[in-house]
Amino acid sequence: MSHSQMLINYAPGEECRVAVVQDGRLEDLHTERASAVSHVGNIYVGKVVNVEPGIQAAFIDFGLEHNGFLHVSDLHPQYFPGEDTETTEAVGKKIPRRERPPIQRALKRGQEITVQVIKEGVGTKGPTVTSYLSIPGRFLVMMPGMDRVGVSRKIEDDEQRHAMRAILDQLDLPDGFGFILRTAGMDQTKTELKRDLAYLSRLWRDMEKRRSAGKGPRLLYAESDLLLRALRDMLSSDIKEIVIDHEAALRRANRFLKIFAPRSAPALLHYDEPRPIFHAYGIEAQIEAMHARRAPLPSGGSLVIDEAEALVAIDVNSGKTRARGDAEATALKTNKEAVDEICRQMRLRDLGGIVVLDLIDMRSRAHRREIEQRLRANLKKDPARSRALPISQFGIVELTRQRMRGSHRNVHFAPCRECDGRGYVQRPDSVASDALRHVAALFAHDRIRTVELVVSPPVAGELLSARRRAMSRLEAVSSKRLTVRISESSPIDRVTYYAYDERGADVEIDRLPKTGPAPAPKPWREAVKPGAPIEDSLEAERRAIESSEAEPVIEADVIDEPSPMLDLAEDLGDGAGGAKKRRRRRRRKKKTGGTDSGGDAGSAATPDDADEASPAAEDEPGAAGAGKKKRRRRRRRKDKGAETEPAAAEPQADEPVAAPTVNGTGQPPLRGDSWDLEPAAVTPARPSAEQDGDPASGPDASPSKKKKRATRSKAATKSKKTRTTKKTPSARKKKPARKASSRKTAPADAQPAPAE
Repeated sequence: MSHSQMLINYAPGEECRVAVVQDGRLEDLHTERASAVSHVGNIYVGKVVNVEPGIQAAFIDFGLEHNGFLHVSDLHPQYFPGEDTETTEAVGKKIPRRERPPIQRALKRGQEITVQVIKEGVGTKGPTVTSYLSIPGRFLVMMPGMDRVGVSRKIEDDEQRHAMRAILDQLDLPDGFGFILRTAGMDQTKTELKRDLAYLSRLWRDMEKRRSAGKGPRLLYAESDLLLRALRDMLSSDIKEIVIDHEAALRRANRFLKIFAPRSAPALLHYDEPRPIFHAYGIEAQIEAMHARRAPLPSGGSLVIDEAEALVAIDVNSGKTRARGDAEATALKTNKEAVDEICRQMRLRDLGGIVVLDLIDMRSRAHRREIEQRLRANLKKDPARSRALPISQFGIVELTRQRMRGSHRNVHFAPCRECDGRGYVQRPDSVASDALRHVAALFAHDRIRTVELVVSPPVAGELLSARRRAMSRLEAVSSKRLTVRISESSPIDRVTYYAYDERGADVEIDRLPKTGPAPAPKPWREAVKPGAPIEDSLEAERRAIESSEAEPVIEADVIDEPSPMLDLAEDLGDGAGGAKKRRRRRRRKKKTGGTDSGGDAGSAATPDDADEASPAAEDEPGAAGAGKKKRRRRRRRKDKGAETEPAAAEPQADEPVAAPTVNGTGQPPLRGDSWDLEPAAVTPARPSAEQDGDPASGPDASPSKKKKRATRSKAATKSKKTRTTKKTPSARKKKPARKASSRKTAPADAQPAPAE
């Protein structure tokens, strides 16, 4: 047989804690502090301060900090239009919502109304009140303005309910009042019920005197403290012992039990030891575990409980639970343990509102019905009213539980100062980015000249290291000053802003004028340099392909994939070196006739080949293929070969190749996809012939060289329409040597680059 006890830890003027323990396991817990006394059950005279037709509710001022919320469904019929204080309503026969008049017709601003608190305020919400009054006694509950009698819903035996109704019918009940027989009065005699009825009648007369004597919002009836409420509401026939650690509480409990249960009162025991009573009985450790997010199950599973403002989500995890059968047996065993523990945790934590249970899925309909019945049986042990729906096809159970006061978490815990109750804090780099954006918005005000940030050390380290360049850029653009001050006491994700004007005086940020709407954006057009093509390169290429005169592009063989960094550096190159690299990049290895001819496969023709080609030259191995196709290829070679230079200008294979630079500044080249790349740097001005060091330029150039220079300038405009393939340094180094016959205009002292 189980052994149940009621343990009461009583500290006068400070706190009272009541725990119900069954075989050493905590089953129920209630706490009340002197600084936060509950107002649930108190009856007040209030005044209507506002009526809201949109939500069909009224707000009642009854003397507390927050106004009470009164819904039209909790409005007694005596306040309906055309009714008076003599109007009653049958017990258990509440008028439906659709048959009630609008609340704006029933209540007016400034009207007096008697209300009772049924639920404490949660968060920013005020308490919930009702005009249906109920005054609890030892065995009876008196309900003014009601008619007939009833029996507690917890009594399910029909025969017992009929017997209790017969006893109530024998009592001389006053008119205009309804009565409900409590579970504690089931075995009481007619005499005991009469005494309780007389006590309630005297209490009501005292309340009537207070109502007629005072003015304004006032208290008519105060509910008993937790000590007497626990003895009145929580005491049952299963509890055999009441252990109290304070002598004054023992005397009050003894006097109350002599009146409440003179013949069936449990034994009163006095705990008189220096060790706290909850520690001695092993309750304190269970209370600490009660506040955890995860609650263990006997077979190795667990519950994960997440509490929101109006909803509680409970997830069931099987964990290490393993049944002898298949997965269905494991799910059934885990869900059985889960529903028992869930009902216990709801009582302990005083969870209320909408509760969603995510059980483990079960295929068997019989198993689902078994879990539903087990859940309802556990909920009947709970004094708070609840209602559960069947298990859905997703394995979800939805239920509601009466909430009369805040949960234990709201009573004993406050939101985290660091995270505001979210459970997460913002990362320092994200805080720093947000701070700089906010500073940029503050700098938009002309009055502000200096902004000071007070941040935590991690955020300060992020600002002064990774974000230092962004801070400097922000100061340079706005011509204003930004300072950072470190505070050890500042939360990690908080930034405090201080603004100063040009004289150093404080500027109140909250009072700054609001900025107007954003100006209309201007249409954007890309700036084009003189001499640069206007159309986009892709559009130009598309037009060239569609043109009838477009020729097939012969691309050179590339050993390695071209490097974007090197190609961009060549495009950004300046001076003679940059021009030479551009010209070398435009050379092509051409395969004549679709086959290679030894070392001549990569040779390219000079401009003179188009005009002075001899039959002997056509008979060369590298000149295979004749006719129209051959003339087309040579015409293309003329365009591309016009910018070639003497072979002496090419670097030898043994000579090191200089690292590419940007605009000759010595800085490393930028990435091909760099965000910092300016459009103007992509298309540098073309160097002149004298800067290139071209031997065909200058006053001492020979006529043949002048002819070559004219041919090159003419081909320069045509070469823009020809797509070129960029080569890596390795591809340029491995370029084979040219034949002497293909370089008729080369200087005598020029030596061809050795072939690798």
